[in-house]
Amino acid sequence: MYDFLPKAVRQGLQEARKAALRRKDRLAVHDGDHTYRIRRFWDGGFALDLKGSDRLRGHVDIYDGPRHLYRCLVVSSIVEDNERVFEFKWLTPVTDRPAADFVRPDFVPAGLLGR
Repeated sequence: MYDFLPKAVRQGLQEARKAALRRKDRLAVHDGDHTYRIRRFWDGGFALDLKGSDRLRGHVDIYDGPRHLYRCLVVSSIVEDNERVFEFKWLTPVTDRPAADFVRPDFVPAGLLGR
């Protein structure tokens, strides 16, 4: 892409881009005891940095900092442009309360006033 620039400038741009990604993105994949930073995340998958990432398969958890967001089933991975791109079969949001066995109304009052 930037082939006309000197090598030192290209390396500096790549390092700056990686530093910006580390600062703004807190999403991470937890696979057992291993944690990997997510570079990009979309509806059908996510991408990790190629260096330091292993091939993931099976159930993994996705966190935003300390908050558990999703549980997903990773089925395949490919290497593209210094990234390892993973696809998942399903993605399930993690809830903080138990499932209800009744329909919850859309509008719930904050409190009830007595007479």
